Amino acid sequence: MADQDTPLPSPWKTGMAGRCPRCGEGRLFEGFLKVRPSCSACGLDFAFADSADGPAVFIMLIAGFAVLGAALYVEIAYEPPIWLHLAIWLPLSIIVCLSMLRPMKGLAVALQYSNKAEEGRLDKR
Repeated sequence: MADQDTPLPSPWKTGMAGRCPRCGEGRLFEGFLKVRPSCSACGLDFAFADSADGPAVFIMLIAGFAVLGAALYVEIAYEPPIWLHLAIWLPLSIIVCLSMLRPMKGLAVALQYSNKAEEGRLDKR
């Protein structure tokens, strides 16, 4: 179990690898995207982990820019039929989005932990 003096592992390394943000040893996910209740190595409670739609939005923007740019280039350079566009770009979009989703969600959870992010509250003075 990590104490206050021990530096945290890199949130980039632990998040992208799907490991515990505190110890870097235990697994973060059970299944494809479901976050485990706690770390099996250090016991950190993952109840704080709520990445919401953040990772999905970033992935759609990144993958959409890359795939759409490639599709436009192919259309202008080669003018293939529409069925060929669908056969190439639809599966590629799905593969790119699904391959990036788990690492980005892990990164979001690790950054939440390392930055001590919490839900916003109104100051009632």
